[in-house]
Amino acid sequence: MTPSAAIPASLPLLSGQGLPPFEAITPEQVEQGIPLLLAELNSELTALEERLERRLGEPIPLSWQELMVPLHHLGERLRWSWGVVSHLNGVCNTPALRAAHQSQQGAVVAFGSRAGQSAVLYRALGQLLAQHQAGVSAGAGSLDAAQVRILEAERRDMELRGVGLSGAEQEAFNAATAELAQLASDFGNHVLDATNNWTLRLSDPADVAGLPESLRELLADAARQAAREPGDSEATGAAGPWLMGLDMPRAMPFLKYSERRDLREAVYRAQVARASSGDLDNRPLIERILSLRSEQAQRLGFASWAEVSLASKMAGSVAEVEQLLEELRAAAYPVAVGELEQLRAIAGRHGAPEAADLKPWDVAFWAERLRRESFELDSEALRPWFPLEQVLQGLFGLCQRLFDIRIEATDPGDAPTWHPDVRYFRVLDAAHGRPLAAFYLDPFSRPGSKRGGAWMDECLGRSRTPAGEAVLPVAYLICNQSPPVGDTPSLMTFDEVETLFHEFGHGLQHMLTTVEHPQAAGINQVEWDAVELPSQFLENWCYDRATLLGLARHWQSGEPLPEADYRKLLAARTFMGGSATLRQVHFALTDLRLHSVWSPRSGQSPEQLRREIARTTTVLEPIPEDAFLCSFSHIFAGGYAAGYYSYKWAEVLSADAFSAFEEVGLENEAAIRATGLRFRDTVLSLGGSRHPADLFEAFRGRKPSSDALIRHSGLVAAG
Repeated sequence: MTPSAAIPASLPLLSGQGLPPFEAITPEQVEQGIPLLLAELNSELTALEERLERRLGEPIPLSWQELMVPLHHLGERLRWSWGVVSHLNGVCNTPALRAAHQSQQGAVVAFGSRAGQSAVLYRALGQLLAQHQAGVSAGAGSLDAAQVRILEAERRDMELRGVGLSGAEQEAFNAATAELAQLASDFGNHVLDATNNWTLRLSDPADVAGLPESLRELLADAARQAAREPGDSEATGAAGPWLMGLDMPRAMPFLKYSERRDLREAVYRAQVARASSGDLDNRPLIERILSLRSEQAQRLGFASWAEVSLASKMAGSVAEVEQLLEELRAAAYPVAVGELEQLRAIAGRHGAPEAADLKPWDVAFWAERLRRESFELDSEALRPWFPLEQVLQGLFGLCQRLFDIRIEATDPGDAPTWHPDVRYFRVLDAAHGRPLAAFYLDPFSRPGSKRGGAWMDECLGRSRTPAGEAVLPVAYLICNQSPPVGDTPSLMTFDEVETLFHEFGHGLQHMLTTVEHPQAAGINQVEWDAVELPSQFLENWCYDRATLLGLARHWQSGEPLPEADYRKLLAARTFMGGSATLRQVHFALTDLRLHSVWSPRSGQSPEQLRREIARTTTVLEPIPEDAFLCSFSHIFAGGYAAGYYSYKWAEVLSADAFSAFEEVGLENEAAIRATGLRFRDTVLSLGGSRHPADLFEAFRGRKPSSDALIRHSGLVAAG
């Protein structure tokens, strides 16, 4: 899209088309450009409303081209520009960029509220639907099923954004919406700052007893980068000093391998207490967020925020979600109790004093010991077989095998990037070499400037420019695995391999869409509790023999992963499965009840409610200073409020989808390819254009069943 003459050409942030020139976008541009863009978009929205107001009074039928096409292009300009700002805020966070982001966020939210509460747009959407239902067509003809679904979803979303409110009630709703956006940003920043503010300098070799070489190198690298004391800049993995932190690539393996129980305790206590004290205390924000969401629900005519959330999801009711979570809890709890006893037993066999009184900071350590003894499997020792490049080639080969696509790396400089570690890949049709999509990969952890976790986001969506030119999808794929250290490449844990596959599954649904209407292309309009289906589905292939042995090769010798180690990985798949399931149930149930039953008048704090739930969803009581909610960014700074259950809901779908491949035989190449293409042509291709239940049945030939998930989770006996 060509920017308007009102927008200076010197502001690449506002170009509104193509790959963003990331390195040219500055905090100053954000503060200068976003107000200009919003002013123009407000003017364009007013003009569109005036045209529609006139058209709604005419007898001539309204057309899709008159309403939905200009509305999409108007929204796309904001999504493109503000999307770049939000993306950079997540992967290249600086105080200046954060301040610029915060300074404009309120105005962006206000514009969204204005568009979402436009009575004229709402009436126009209703007229288009009414025309369709009455058999009246306009413009290019009658609406297809995807267009009807888009219109219905747009009207529903406008209702949830307060289009039915007026006067003071709508003003209060909009003020609360803006405040919630700011609170979410503050919450996430507090977690990031609290994570970065805590470090522990280790200088005695005894401090790193039990740590694998890769982790010692990572801690030494952190010490070199921080270089706070003489000698730190010369730190080595073998001699130290080492700098411990709370970011996942350092904290999680430290808790798993450190033989120093006192240091494990210190790290664990700091980890669970993040953002719960001082200026970064998120507890006041939590109560305010929950209270505002409850008020918003009441304004919209719902009993709770959970009901608002479920209005646009696949699950039918809070009771339906509670039922699924209780089924999983009942199956997982006795298994988790047995697993805890196993950990106590192995600690006892090793003469550890904690055997009689196991604490949370002991669990990961003894679980890793038990894993090694049970399966002779040292997950850290497997890293050399999973260098990033080899894993990528295996992943790309699987995608070619299943979905008939070819993925090629581009040369440095072929596409703009935001960091030297970022790479750009093209996705082609394998048979004809036709370009289909592209994606960015930003794989490595950068504590201090890049938020933790892993995610897929939209850079460009499948659409057409106003001139009719095709726009191919481009995805952001962001991970936080251990970076290369010295001459050693990024060697991945098996968990990191699964994470990469997971995010790539999301990317495939975004990139392989064939839906011509951008409002339902990719993951757009996919119900939140079904959006994890492709990602969790792809994770299953990490355990497929041909896939895993094809990608796991030693980075130095090139030798494939020994067959025995593959069998150990397979056997270990359900290791601590009861505890893992119970953990997810605890998170999901806490989220659901905070948004369905908690209120400021309930007589208990959010943390007290969480601890009440913990009595039946944990087998080790949370320690007094455990302030997990203060870092529960999924629901307080992300989009998962009253939706965390979606992981398990979608897992039912994904496990059942993978079982279709198991049923035809994972070594039956012709059948696997045919089933893969059917999955591409339904779930991946049609995305939000049809209801997920219909798409699943189109792929599977029946409704989903939880049998495969129960089997894959190792809970068969308990179920």
